[in-house]
Amino acid sequence: MALERSERINRKLHRELGDTILAALADTEVIEVMLNPDGCLWVEYFGKKMEKVGEMSAASAEALMATLSATLNTTITREHPIIECELPIDGSRFEGLIPPIVARPTFTIRKKASVVFTLEDYVSQHIMTELQRHIIEEAILQRQNILVVGGTGSGKTTLTNAIIAHMIKADPTQRLVIIEDTAEIQCAAENAVILRSTDNIDMQRLLKATMRLRPDRILIGEVRGGEALALIKAWNTGHPGGVATLHANSAYSSLIRLQQLIGEVALQPMQAVIAQAIDLIIVIEKKAGMRQIAEIMTVEGFDGEKNNYVINSVFNTIAKPLLTVSNGGAIL
Repeated sequence: MALERSERINRKLHRELGDTILAALADTEVIEVMLNPDGCLWVEYFGKKMEKVGEMSAASAEALMATLSATLNTTITREHPIIECELPIDGSRFEGLIPPIVARPTFTIRKKASVVFTLEDYVSQHIMTELQRHIIEEAILQRQNILVVGGTGSGKTTLTNAIIAHMIKADPTQRLVIIEDTAEIQCAAENAVILRSTDNIDMQRLLKATMRLRPDRILIGEVRGGEALALIKAWNTGHPGGVATLHANSAYSSLIRLQQLIGEVALQPMQAVIAQAIDLIIVIEKKAGMRQIAEIMTVEGFDGEKNNYVINSVFNTIAKPLLTVSNGGAIL
């Protein structure tokens, strides 16, 4: 009975998504599918600018969101106009909105990656240089902890997937424990455990459980709350070589952002602990619809007397106000 209901819902979703969206979801180069309030459908491809690919009526979009709501045993209404879920047909992340918070139905589908792009792909697509690839690969080999930083839609998760792919290539026997709140990280490792947070079990609790799962590397989909403290403690207690993503506009501001997140759950300053845990910060950004590695910075320590992080800016194209930061006497 349950199987029959699932098949019926899937058939209904296929009809309501329509040929244009289904084709985009089947395309391995597609990253995101978006419906704007004006009814226009846009698609973003890896390494390319967004393209308008068609249209969808408000009635069709509302029907789609109503069906998705039914799979969650809830409803989307004017009083509850937001739906967040995974598409049952492929696990892609769906975020939908209806009036009154938007003029007409709007949604974004962040496609679950079916193909993992390699660091070599990033070079061939001119998103990173050979030198940047070498720096990242060396950090992986040296079991450094890597923070991937950028804004919404900058490509943090896709880059993280490429970094994980190289971890597996470097040593396929290492045990990876992955923690995330939505199924976005792709991992082909044979020796891996993937944990998913829920409304009742948050990422901070999962990080504590991770310590008993015998991880070689701890990987986090996105750090956005108090789990930041648990993460840096884990990375500082015999589990080097991890990777996590964080919303920030620059490498240096990501350190400040970590301080803020940790400040939500801890009273004492944690700059020295942060500096000990984070080795390499990679900033990826999107300009004029194209992604690029904008900054790579190493964290060497924390100078308590000057209250500054000791950093080394390996690569930087980000224009920002002058910051007085210890860096071998240099002012960045």
